[in-house]
Amino acid sequence: MIIAEPKSMTEIMHNIESYSKVLVLGCRGCVGICSTGGDKEVEIVAEAIRLGRERADKPIEVLTASLIRQCEPEYLQALVKYVPEVEAVVSLGCGVGVNLIADTYPQLTVLPGVNTTFFGANVRPGVWVEMCRGCGDCILDRTAGLCPIARCAKNLLNGPCGGSNHGKCELRPDLDCIWDKIVKRLKERNELDKLETIWAPKDWRPAGGFGARIMQRDDLQVEG
Repeated sequence: MIIAEPKSMTEIMHNIESYSKVLVLGCRGCVGICSTGGDKEVEIVAEAIRLGRERADKPIEVLTASLIRQCEPEYLQALVKYVPEVEAVVSLGCGVGVNLIADTYPQLTVLPGVNTTFFGANVRPGVWVEMCRGCGDCILDRTAGLCPIARCAKNLLNGPCGGSNHGKCELRPDLDCIWDKIVKRLKERNELDKLETIWAPKDWRPAGGFGARIMQRDDLQVEG
């Protein structure tokens, strides 16, 4: 899922300084799951805004709402009623949500309330680990399901490097060497032959560089 972290209230307060009525909008998708932009966080941010402006003697009206997801147009229809009411939206959704709201309602000022960080997994309570870079050219079939693009500090395709020591990364001693894990797992499966072919330098074009990436499936589109 997409992992995000809260922006500082100092930054949020600065961004809404000129507004007197805002909507703090949560998302019950990824950011809700990682406790950054769900219903609880919406109320926390909204109350912090109210108190901050009260102390500054600059009253503000703060509305709150949450969507199932901010990244799909059908769920954004619920925002129609807020467009004439508020001057700005503080979105606690990921950057995709901010972009889609801004595209859907161009007359509405949409401000990010979180920093979108990476694609990760919740490995234990309160801990998320990056496991995918979204590079557009998945090689997990050859690396025992473990991604060296996202999980190797050097993004190596032919590892491990010479600095790996006792299964740990030389750049991040707190980080397991993912190539050490890949080799051991393939060895256990008698599949080390998958690493016999040397990878050429990675083609990063599927990862972007030519504007927004688009995936289109004709079988899922609705005519009209």
